[in-house]
Amino acid sequence: MTESIVAVLHECSRRSHDGTISFPEVVGKLIGAGVESYHADYYRGEKTYYLPSGESHVEPLAAPTAIATEFTAGDVVEALRAIQRREIDYVEFLGRTAVAGCVGYIVCITGRRAIYLGRSGDNYVEHFPSRP
Repeated sequence: MTESIVAVLHECSRRSHDGTISFPEVVGKLIGAGVESYHADYYRGEKTYYLPSGESHVEPLAAPTAIATEFTAGDVVEALRAIQRREIDYVEFLGRTAVAGCVGYIVCITGRRAIYLGRSGDNYVEHFPSRP
C-alpha cells in the first residue's frame, strides 16, 4: 500500500474522531484512494481498511469500553439519524451504538451499504442514499 493511500486513511480516521469530516466526505476520500471496504471493530479498538488487491491497513478506533449484550437495531438507527443530522459526533456515535449492542460495523463502499453487527450475529443494514 502506498504512503499516499495510508496518509488518506490516517486523515479520515483522525478527522472522524475529531469531528471535522462527515461520513459522505470520508467515503469520497476513500473512493479516491481505491478503498473497497472497511471494518470498525469495537472489541479490538481498530478500523481496518481494505483494497481490492487484498492489501489492508489498520488505524486505531476510539472504541467504547462497554458493549451491551443485546442488540437493539432501533437504537442503532437512532444513533445513525443523530449523526446524520450532526447532533452528535463520531465518538458519541460509537458510544451510542455500543450501548445498542453493536460490536462493530462493516462499510461496503462498492456495495453502498454499512452493516452494523451484534454479538449474536444480529445486524442492521443501512443503505447509502441514492445517487443524484
